[in-house]
Amino acid sequence: MHRVVVLALDGVIPFELGIPSRIFGEATGPGGEPLYEVITCTLDGRPVTGSAGFTIGVEHDADALADAGTVVIPPSDALGPAREHGLLPEPVAEALSRIRPGTRIVSICTASYVLAAAGLLDDRPATTHWRETEHFQRTFPRVKVDPGVLFVDDGDVLTSAGAAAGVDLCLHLVRRDHGSEVANRVARGCVVPPWRDGGQAQYIERPVPPPSQATTTHTRAWALKHLDRPVTLPELAAHAQTSVRTLTRRFRDEVGMTPGQWLIRQRVEHARHLLESSDLAIDQIAGQSGFGAPSSFRQHFRAVIGVSPATYRRTFHAET
Repeated sequence: MHRVVVLALDGVIPFELGIPSRIFGEATGPGGEPLYEVITCTLDGRPVTGSAGFTIGVEHDADALADAGTVVIPPSDALGPAREHGLLPEPVAEALSRIRPGTRIVSICTASYVLAAAGLLDDRPATTHWRETEHFQRTFPRVKVDPGVLFVDDGDVLTSAGAAAGVDLCLHLVRRDHGSEVANRVARGCVVPPWRDGGQAQYIERPVPPPSQATTTHTRAWALKHLDRPVTLPELAAHAQTSVRTLTRRFRDEVGMTPGQWLIRQRVEHARHLLESSDLAIDQIAGQSGFGAPSSFRQHFRAVIGVSPATYRRTFHAET
């Protein structure tokens, strides 16, 4: 069973501290067996003060990091030297030195300052909360900061934007480890969206539209029911009773991408579900996912997921 160790620093923000346990703890296999063991530690095993004014007690100290398959560091209101000067406090540096090579290391929100101060993000892509990206880039010029995404997966080091983006990143890891069927079950159990791609834009100063303002919600729901056939942009606009130009603008405002990009993502996600849960031939899945040709399906699937449909099926089909 994969062990996830969450490192709570003094001043830890309780919401983000609870995300790993809630998401990974919900993941179960076909027989209901837990797929992850999640434990929380502090530097010395003693309680830390949370940012919400209460003390958080734990049962483990930093020795637990040595046995982790994944280490998650939530944000803290007491980042101190890491944020102000780009320096890692010695007790934190000593704790991180216990992590074995090859262990996945994850930061949520501004805990990216800890990873960067440790040198773990040098010459690598990363993100953090959008309010901090300019300061973060000035403090750590070697980091390739992407200010507009929900999370960045760079293999063994992953970073997320603020608060709920940590949920997206943890779900992404469950999906990466065990496939979309398991991740979707986790999302349903936690009553959160099952999939927000890491490249989706952060929600930066976008006001909630008033109830009377038209949105693309109903059109997106309609499109999801017709993924088995090509749906054109004019057809989407007609369903929304608006122009193509207005529909495209609303899509960008609401989901951070164009209608075409959104449709491709949804088709790939539908195909991923079929690859895991059915014995349909890959060419049949291409058709049922609305791709015009198997070659187009393979191209788009690899671009989004990073592997071919056949490779994905070999990895996840038996587990579901």
